[in-house]
Amino acid sequence: MNLIYSFIDAALPFEWLSPMFMKNAFLAILIACPLFGMLGTSVVSNRMSFFSDAIGHSALTGIALGVVFGIRDVTISMIVFSLLLGFAIISVKIKGKSSSDTIIGVFSSTAVALGIVLLSAGGNFAKYQKYLVGDILSIQPEEILMLVAAALILLSVWVVFYNKMLLVSMHSVFAQSRGIKTFLIEQIFALLTAVIVTVSIRWTGLLVINSLLVLPAASSKLVSRSTGRYTLLAVIFSLASGITGLALSYQFNTASGATIVLVNAGIFLGCLFTTIIRKRN
Repeated sequence: MNLIYSFIDAALPFEWLSPMFMKNAFLAILIACPLFGMLGTSVVSNRMSFFSDAIGHSALTGIALGVVFGIRDVTISMIVFSLLLGFAIISVKIKGKSSSDTIIGVFSSTAVALGIVLLSAGGNFAKYQKYLVGDILSIQPEEILMLVAAALILLSVWVVFYNKMLLVSMHSVFAQSRGIKTFLIEQIFALLTAVIVTVSIRWTGLLVINSLLVLPAASSKLVSRSTGRYTLLAVIFSLASGITGLALSYQFNTASGATIVLVNAGIFLGCLFTTIIRKRN
């Protein structure tokens, strides 16, 4: 890591990157933002924005279960619970008769309520409120390695299943007729989303995690005419907003996650206006 820190000092001699905690946060941004950009394209294309939001908010229940069962690192219980919740939501969504929004809403509200009840009953709710807003400036080198592992998992799944995931998102019935196991593909997407969201939530905050996933992809979709460009621009928008938001949060002493979301929102509005102007012309 010392070699990486030295390279950052030499290549990017900015004041806001001088503190060690900013270097760690910057490295985390370089890893996490491409993850959000890539995964966000699938979230938006599958109309599953509400799903990723549900996974994020259910983190409270994962924390509560970790406390109840005496798990030292609540990230483990958060990941396990998010995987179970994601599997349950997709299973009921595919096999049930209710709409996706209704199913996700029921699971999400129940999970959030359960988490609040368990944490408040134990008198620990205030202790874990940091997960609401996150703190990327507190990330440590070993936690950056966790993000690297998540990135490798995402890239592996992306390479193997991307075409099938794309076809299922466009037309699930046609995908089935082509011999694609849509249930398996949707579960893979759901479980992958659950892992990425849960691993990142400690630093991004559960209140803004969904925005970090959705906004770059939504911006890219407005100005893209091909799937390749769609994914590429989503990654670029995510990285640009992450780095810019981190620098601005240091300059103005604001919450990093929320500042990044505001930059993302600005990019989205810019893409929206560009689209409107194109249509008029």
